[in-house]
Amino acid sequence: MADTKAEDHATDQALDPLAKRRAAKLAQQIGAFAKAHGGAEGQLAYTGERGTRIVLVGADGNWGDLMAPSHAIARSAVQTAGITVHEEFDGDFAASVRTGPYEWSRMAGIQIGGPKNPSSNT
Repeated sequence: MADTKAEDHATDQALDPLAKRRAAKLAQQIGAFAKAHGGAEGQLAYTGERGTRIVLVGADGNWGDLMAPSHAIARSAVQTAGITVHEEFDGDFAASVRTGPYEWSRMAGIQIGGPKNPSSNT
C-alpha cells in the first residue's frame, strides 16, 4: 500500500467524535460477524477516496466486507473489535475463504454459464 497517507495511521485518539462513532459502529458489526461465524480475521484494503474496505473471514470460512470512510476509521474499528488483521490477502488467510455457487457464478459470469451481464449486447 504505497499510497497510504500519514494521516491514515492515526490512532483512535486522533479521530473526531463523528469518526469515533463510525468506528464504534463498524466495530460492533465486526464483532457481530465474528460471533456469528466462530471468530473472524480481517484485511484492510485502501480504496482511494471511497475509503477502506474491511474484508472479514469467519472461522467457518464465510466472508463479508464493510466500508469505512477512511483508513484511520477502519484501523480503529478492527482494533476495537479485537480481530487479527492481515497485511495481505494471501496464503493461508485466502485459503480459509469458503465460496459457494453464487460466488463462482459471479466470478466466472458468462464464461461458464453464470448470470448474464445486463449491459452486455450478447
